[in-house]
Amino acid sequence: MLKDVIAVKAIEDYQLQITFEDHKEGIVNLAEIIEFSGIFEPLKNPTYFATVQVDPDLGTLCWDNGADIDPVVLYAKVTNPETSLSEIRDRLLPQLMSSGSERKDAEEATGESL
Repeated sequence: MLKDVIAVKAIEDYQLQITFEDHKEGIVNLAEIIEFSGIFEPLKNPTYFATVQVDPDLGTLCWDNGADIDPVVLYAKVTNPETSLSEIRDRLLPQLMSSGSERKDAEEATGESL
């Protein structure tokens, strides 16, 4: 089940102290998760990086340029800090594909959009 981010604080070296709605918290090094290019390029600037905030509608952290990070990935890093991004992706992708196909099957069966 998706856990929303309820608090975030930028600390040094592209690290964020993140708290989730179930009160699990930890430090995530964003440099291990993202490439500082495209929408994430402005985050290379430590001053801009520090403007991170929580978007309560999305349940995750974001910056005012529209950059945000999937809370599922953040939660996986907080609860399993030694897990690599590729391990997280390999574990989550089948679940996301499965839940998406189950949703599509349910929509087709009911004739309604879920």
